[in-house]
Amino acid sequence: MIDIEAPIVGDIRLITCRADKNVRGLKPSPRTMEAIMNDSLLATRKIAALFTPTDLGAEASRDISAALTGVLADTFALYVKTKNFHWHLSGPHFRDYHLMLDEQADQIFATTDAIAERVRKVGGTTLRSIGHIHRIQRLLDNDADYVTAGDMLAELREDNRQLTTFLRQAHVVCEAYNDVATTSLIEVWIDETERRTWFLYEAGRADR
Repeated sequence: MIDIEAPIVGDIRLITCRADKNVRGLKPSPRTMEAIMNDSLLATRKIAALFTPTDLGAEASRDISAALTGVLADTFALYVKTKNFHWHLSGPHFRDYHLMLDEQADQIFATTDAIAERVRKVGGTTLRSIGHIHRIQRLLDNDADYVTAGDMLAELREDNRQLTTFLRQAHVVCEAYNDVATTSLIEVWIDETERRTWFLYEAGRADR
């Protein structure tokens, strides 16, 4: 069995192989070593290609990126649910609710690019696919064939309230690393999310 180690010295990834002591005379061939080295260098180049210089440091970049990517996944989940309910509304308040949810969906979607680009600015990477969103989102989807207008507003109100909580948690992470730019943006997103929660609550009172 071959044990592969890849310590990093400066910007160069070194590859070392050693034979298992229990296997006598086992050594990787020169071609195998060359393939391992090439794969390692390719991976290093890919990482370097996405590197963004930042004074926050590697640990801050990792933690802030993780917090924001979680928020981004939930933001996409909320956007799709808001559009879902916008499309499938029915009832006497159809026009008012239909227009309100369309307005809210536009606002939610507008934040996604800002969140993702903030991750890149601090040196991280973020969502790459719908599957990636599904794996890390905390807000639940709703695939029901029919949802009453009142239940739609109540569910979206709760989802926005939860998103506010997730944003506050991300704010704490960013504040710990003195990332004032991200904390400032999050404060705006919190205000927008609270406003949506307020409107959904007041609009939903008509259906209670």
